[in-house]
Amino acid sequence: MADPRVLELDLPHLRMTALEWGPSDGRLAVCVHGFPDSAHSWRLVAPALADKGFRVIAPFTRGYAPTGPAPDGDYHLGALMSDLIDLHAALGAPADAVLIGHDWGGWTANALAAYPDSPFAAHISMALPPIRVIASSSFGLARTAKMAAIQLRNSWYILFFQLPFLPERVLGRVIPRLWKDWSPRHADVAGDVARTLAALPTPAHRRAAVAYYRANARFTPATAPYRRLHRYRLDLPRVSMLLLHGDQDGCMQVGYLEHAQKQLPDGSKVQIIPGAGHFLQVDKPEAVTVAILDYLAQLGLADPPGE
Repeated sequence: MADPRVLELDLPHLRMTALEWGPSDGRLAVCVHGFPDSAHSWRLVAPALADKGFRVIAPFTRGYAPTGPAPDGDYHLGALMSDLIDLHAALGAPADAVLIGHDWGGWTANALAAYPDSPFAAHISMALPPIRVIASSSFGLARTAKMAAIQLRNSWYILFFQLPFLPERVLGRVIPRLWKDWSPRHADVAGDVARTLAALPTPAHRRAAVAYYRANARFTPATAPYRRLHRYRLDLPRVSMLLLHGDQDGCMQVGYLEHAQKQLPDGSKVQIIPGAGHFLQVDKPEAVTVAILDYLAQLGLADPPGE
């Protein structure tokens, strides 16, 4: 497995560190992690995409070391969208770039697919369908209520993160539990837990990770540079998307994708990955890579540029 190169990028609002695989002239594929995670979770999928000619860039998002906490202190989704737009520009602004996001990265990909001026040619979201898809899913009163109760239990950490001071202090104990609960039974998560904790080495980094949930769950206004982008966070996509989800996801119930296809634009695809939990790019990297390449082939974006 090829070791990634390390990139340092001075973006308008943030100095960002990213991992890079593949040829420098390959089609750009930006792979964005979520919580509790880091750019290292792409270590299995990225080399496989690089072998197909892609230039894969996996950023450490704001607050995840080696990227520092956001200088402006904003962790609204609009800020995450802005960072990816700025990253795309810093990497040459290619018109055929691919965006692949997991968890928070998936929510950001969903929102950019709803944004009319997204600079990406393809949007792929993993482990988190668009919020409007989840909200409008209907399974009958009894099943809807049961699923809501299960999801509330799964999402206990979001409510816990709204408390002041305590969550960031005990994050080192919360993260191993989430990895275990969200992964397939008997999965060895120790290495990924260690990589995640290494990306949150200081109290400031841990506060940043928790701040994602505080900023977006409380519906507080984004700061001026991100306000326009932030409006798209709950919208349905305007362009086709690929949604990937593990059938053993212990965080977001796979059932919420049952009716997703009907709510997405033409050309979209919903695919469930058997045997994968929430971190499907770690659990089933081969199946995830095949699903990504198959979808990109449908868009005419699977072959290296010029072929």
